[in-house]
Amino acid sequence: MNITARVAEELKINETQAAAVLELFEQGCTVPFIARYRKEATGSLDEEVITAIRDRNEKIKELEKRRAAILESLSERELLTDELKASIESVKTMTALEDVYMPYRPKRKTRASVAAGKGLSPLAEKIFSQLDNIDPVAEAALFLSEELGVTSAQDALAGAMDILAERFSEDARARRDMRRIFARKATLSSARSKSAAKLGESDKKTDADNYRDYFDWSETAAAMPSHRVLAIFRGEREGFLSVSTEPKEEECLSILKQIFVKGTNAASRIVEDAVTDSYKRLLKPSMENELRAALKKRADAEAIKIFAENVREVLMAAPMGQKATLAIDPGLRTGCKIVLLDSLGGLFHNDVIFPHTGERQKNEAAKKISELVKKYSIQAIAIGNGTAGRETESFIRALGLPADIIVASVNESGASVFSASEAARREFPDHDVTVRGAVSIGRRLMDPMAEMVKIDPKSIGVGQYQHDVDQKELKRSLDDVVTSCVNAVGVEVNTASEEILSYVSGFNKQTAVQLIKHREANGPFESRATLKKIPRFGPKAFEQAAGFLRIRGGKNPLDASAVHPENYATVERMAEASGCSVADLMDSPELRSKIELERFVSDKAGLPTLKDILQELAKPGRDPRVAFEQFAFDPDVRELRDLKAGMVLPGIVTNVTAFGAFVDIGVHQDGLVHVSRMSDSFVKSPQTFLKPGQQVKVAVLEVDSQRKRVSLSMKKRDLGKPGEFAEGA
Repeated sequence: MNITARVAEELKINETQAAAVLELFEQGCTVPFIARYRKEATGSLDEEVITAIRDRNEKIKELEKRRAAILESLSERELLTDELKASIESVKTMTALEDVYMPYRPKRKTRASVAAGKGLSPLAEKIFSQLDNIDPVAEAALFLSEELGVTSAQDALAGAMDILAERFSEDARARRDMRRIFARKATLSSARSKSAAKLGESDKKTDADNYRDYFDWSETAAAMPSHRVLAIFRGEREGFLSVSTEPKEEECLSILKQIFVKGTNAASRIVEDAVTDSYKRLLKPSMENELRAALKKRADAEAIKIFAENVREVLMAAPMGQKATLAIDPGLRTGCKIVLLDSLGGLFHNDVIFPHTGERQKNEAAKKISELVKKYSIQAIAIGNGTAGRETESFIRALGLPADIIVASVNESGASVFSASEAARREFPDHDVTVRGAVSIGRRLMDPMAEMVKIDPKSIGVGQYQHDVDQKELKRSLDDVVTSCVNAVGVEVNTASEEILSYVSGFNKQTAVQLIKHREANGPFESRATLKKIPRFGPKAFEQAAGFLRIRGGKNPLDASAVHPENYATVERMAEASGCSVADLMDSPELRSKIELERFVSDKAGLPTLKDILQELAKPGRDPRVAFEQFAFDPDVRELRDLKAGMVLPGIVTNVTAFGAFVDIGVHQDGLVHVSRMSDSFVKSPQTFLKPGQQVKVAVLEVDSQRKRVSLSMKKRDLGKPGEFAEGA
């Protein structure tokens, strides 16, 4: 079966669809471009399936590369028989391939290889035949050799058993059956490690207490959720837990004996002993390692998926839009750093106020804020949610500012990362990290995506055990998400930063830098066509990027839309057939309603693309993100000590995990809504019920001040007013 057919079979799609996508990748096309502008070729596959095709294709290529290397190695060592070659060519997974190859792989020195070096392989073969007329001791006596170190029949039999044990551990069927039983029936158990039990009152004991739920834990490995797997493995890695993973030994030995033990005679009893030794010494450790790796891989995949979904929600959060903004990075003793940003996010003033260090300084701060708001016609105030965030928000709300000014608490996660980054230093070389951090807070309110793309997605703060998962896979997944979000929204060419441009289809960091240099040297781009003048930005890059770049107010109104330049001629034909200009067509629903799409089908645009074009003409450059809504915490709740069981409070979801969601209720410590408390009905997946950034009502169930833990509920009976709050609202 060829690679394309295998990809199609595994993903349950048409082979022609898989072939089309793989061909487009070969041509240098990106996932967003293929999904948006090549629907006719792919049968309108979405980004998720297109990405899966890419990933499966790469995995299968890795398998084929390894298969070829194994065949070459066996051939060079003159070990490749027709039967072995057929076995190697028939397997479909890397694990099965390595199982077939295992007996032939060059090995380090083992007990079996030492025994074979002593000439005991024929004895092992004879015993394994398990014929009734074999006397193992008498046969072993024939292999005695002072020169080779075989001084007794027991030495010879022990060597033969070592050879058999290794053979059994490398048998493809035995490994397959053991792998299956470990996967289905193994129990993962954890206990407090000996070193953790001796910690006393040290800081390490406090760390160990984080794992006390797992000091006596046992669960079927196959059913264990990802967050628990990662937590237990982290506890083991940090030395606080000891972990074991195995099924019942008797069941495993029974299966192996059925494979290898053929009788009840003396030779069979030795084979049976070799089976037991093989399992305990070789197979069990190997299968346990494989199972742990499989559990880790599965847990990684789920954690990465959750992280990616959360990052998508954060990036696609509602933008406030272009408003003159005063941003505040709160502080107590050191004061609050304030910056003033114009409607495009440009910094034009910064200062420090001290509203929390005495009445006189508080009054001075109030006067300064009021004057700045009035002087610069401030439309919004963004306040970081870190230390002194609630106090600062209360101070601002008490100033009696005009009611139409937006006052918003902004999640600071990652702001410090940006303020110390090269991008921040490059943009604000004359300002310190406090100014840069405040600027980032203000810009996050104006356009979360444009600001968030400037930092590593891992720093956004919505992950689950993000430091424990495969970092390469995590980076790739998050990069895919950021790329998807940026291209879904589109990028304004004449104001975009280097960071956001680098995620546009067809761009990389080098071409992003070249675009900005060209913009600075020549002024704003007037049309998409002028993008072709960017150095090292060739025809292929232009094809991939043009539809995702916006030029508002340019000569051609289509340049502000997601209509690709390759289809401008199609739109012009539509306008001509309607007896109007392109601009008129975009302005008139009546004119668009009369267009017969079938008349404009061509090799450049089929019906799926034409439908997209018509939708885009109705709302050119439409932003797929939700509308911005103001939010305010309960003004009477600022610290953990203010919380009492039974309170019903407004909150914002900050992170969603496999076991529940964390909600900011304005006390500097997010509370947890366990999945069992999200709804009166069963919630299988928290990710389908809640999203980061979502505004919710929650009830306080329990406050653990010592461990700084807050338990919350969204069940109607806990909220106290059945039916008043919609689930997840």
